[in-house]
Amino acid sequence: MTQMMTAPPQDGAARAGQEAAVRADGAGRALVGSAQAAGELDLTRGELARAVQLGIVRAGPPTAGGAARFARAELARVRAATADRPDGLRRQVETVAGAQAAAEVLGVGPSRFTRLARCGHLTPVGYRINRYRAVVWLYLTAELREFAGREPLMLRGTAPAEDRELLAARGDMRPRTWRGRHVGLLLRRTADPWARAAVLACVLPEGELREAVPDPAERLILAALAPPPPYGHPQVPAAAAVAEGLLRAGPPDEVHWYRTSLEFALTGARRQSKSTGERGPT
Repeated sequence: MTQMMTAPPQDGAARAGQEAAVRADGAGRALVGSAQAAGELDLTRGELARAVQLGIVRAGPPTAGGAARFARAELARVRAATADRPDGLRRQVETVAGAQAAAEVLGVGPSRFTRLARCGHLTPVGYRINRYRAVVWLYLTAELREFAGREPLMLRGTAPAEDRELLAARGDMRPRTWRGRHVGLLLRRTADPWARAAVLACVLPEGELREAVPDPAERLILAALAPPPPYGHPQVPAAAAVAEGLLRAGPPDEVHWYRTSLEFALTGARRQSKSTGERGPT
């Protein structure tokens, strides 16, 4: 009589470990990197990055090294939600760079476009630093077209008195309006109070941050949770130094707004830490 060999029975811990490994392996296969995600959505990697920035595509948990990953379920949701793919998705993230290209979309001259942007009527979605270390602002093409249809009177005629006053004072709202947009997009990505506080903290000048958050341990938490530089932020040190100036609030009333918002966010974060017994995000 032939004896049948059987595997030794597993204890509960070993069986649970195997089941967890299977679940982790399945979760890993359900996540793909940026290159594959872009290919599945028929986008370039730059277009995918812009879609993530705008909240059109939600990134999944990153790799240990910080590289972005995307859940297949999320890619399927985006494909299902886009009627005219890939052109419809591309139109949502298409940008133009500089006053000349943006003015052509609006059907106006570059000087009028610059006035509209400097006075805060149009909000940049990003920036580049050119080889002369000058800021080149990027605008969503779809937003420019929407503005032209909504505000035809602003595309001709004389500038309003408040615009003329701002220009006479050499004012420029573009950095401020971009910061507001950037912070708003980052805040919409997380509900964690410490992570939200970190978004607000990264906009404040160092001196203001130290006054608003005197506890060094809390500043370390906020620094660890700080969002990475925005898409398009330069790597070359000289250009990066110029771009760094765009990341910090400047006018006193803007600084006050972000500082007040940070203090409010920290109140909620500290309350959460007190209830959980742990300091930092949950």
